[in-house]
Amino acid sequence: MNNFDWFSKWNIYSPNSIAITDFDNGKLYSYSELNHSSNQLAEYFRSEYKLGLGDRVAVLAENCIEYVILFGVAQKLGIILIPLNYRLAAQELNYIIQNSEPLLIIVQNNFIEKAKQTAGFANVKFKLTLDELSDLQKELSSQPISKNIKCEQITEDSPIFILYTSGTTAFPKGALYTHKMLFWNSINTELRLNITSDDKSINCAPPFHTGGWNVLFTPFLHHGAHTILMKNFDSELILKIMDEQEITIWWAVPTMLKMITESELFTKSEMKKLRYLIVGGEALPLEVINTWHNKGVPIRQGYGLTEVGPNVTSLNQEDATRKLGSIGTPNFYIQTKIVDESGIEILGEGKGEFLLKGPNVTPGYWKNESDTKATIKDGWFSTGDVVMRDAEGFLYVVDRLKNMYISGGENVYPAEVEHMLRLHTEIDDVAIIGVPDEKWGEVGKAFIVKGKNSNLKEEDVRNYCLEKLAKYKIPKHIKFLEILPTNDSGKIDRKKLKSIE
Repeated sequence: MNNFDWFSKWNIYSPNSIAITDFDNGKLYSYSELNHSSNQLAEYFRSEYKLGLGDRVAVLAENCIEYVILFGVAQKLGIILIPLNYRLAAQELNYIIQNSEPLLIIVQNNFIEKAKQTAGFANVKFKLTLDELSDLQKELSSQPISKNIKCEQITEDSPIFILYTSGTTAFPKGALYTHKMLFWNSINTELRLNITSDDKSINCAPPFHTGGWNVLFTPFLHHGAHTILMKNFDSELILKIMDEQEITIWWAVPTMLKMITESELFTKSEMKKLRYLIVGGEALPLEVINTWHNKGVPIRQGYGLTEVGPNVTSLNQEDATRKLGSIGTPNFYIQTKIVDESGIEILGEGKGEFLLKGPNVTPGYWKNESDTKATIKDGWFSTGDVVMRDAEGFLYVVDRLKNMYISGGENVYPAEVEHMLRLHTEIDDVAIIGVPDEKWGEVGKAFIVKGKNSNLKEEDVRNYCLEKLAKYKIPKHIKFLEILPTNDSGKIDRKKLKSIE
């Protein structure tokens, strides 16, 4: 047994405790069952596919019990999981598959056609559909209980995930997420949120996000708690589960909470066991905070990012309205620093770029030394976010140096979408900014300069985007300009773009 193998530990301490409820079929999975299934599958991967430390396994699937067992395999065998974003277009997926070079790819049946449209899929040595993996798992689980898999080579710095984030350049970056990061994120989370083995939550966040894995789910697995696994968010189902299953903590993005408050079931739901809600991704409006507080449910907000944690700061529920818009204070085992444009640290009150350091900082980006060196200097991770610290030490995000905007909880980087639009033969130039939206928080607004003699229309642009981009990345607003405004250095002036109706 190695110290990174959580399921084997809980198999000793509390083997019959329920780890997962599969919402689709209502089946319960104990920590003992997860341990057994992970051992059997790890041994199969090692003997049949020769998979071992550092080998990548890509997964194109929604939340499912197989994903959880694969996580157990990764802790036991040292493989690296690559959660693929099923919302991406085939062209976007292809880059990630080719960049990560998995030896095995597992694809949910309804995503197979999309996977086959990528050149990278054909080059992967081993392939399984999710149904095939499920059948294999059932066959293996019926076999006698095996000994725990032991991989002496796993260290705390060995990656367990490569989590691809939308890039500030044309292509996404694969953030390495190590066993050390996994552990310290769990400890930081438990210390701020008081997680225990008696807690119960719902995970309906997509598995290709660090949020889906690491805001609450992996800390729950580490602490022997119980998670109800759902494939998708459904406000009415969430409300029913809250009451019927006596949920104690839940994590969501603001768009989800707003949709829930608009449900007819909201006023009827009692949520008696819900200690508080965890909100991340963007600031929650006061109106929504008050709606939940009037319901008797405290709100805890925070800040995080894929490459660090992701749980970096937390705002205690008693400060939710007093410090409206704040991301709170840093979590226990993390160092923070605010610096000015010259890199000089700002002490006390002030505003500047947010830097982070600690055991939950990524060692870098997969096969991307230049971005790693640019982002991590002397162990300090540059977030690219400008924060303000008040007299009491509370932090507020006031700007994004990288021009990222958040739409319905999804990070959207304009440079990535701009790159794709510039490939259109009738587009000469383009710039995209995030603008407020009542439903999604923010959406994209694209300013496009058409090519000579072009008859390009808004509908043409949207149809092009639908073929190339995930829906949440497609600009909601499109405006054609003769020329994009620039500043004195010749760069696109995004501040001027914000003033254009």
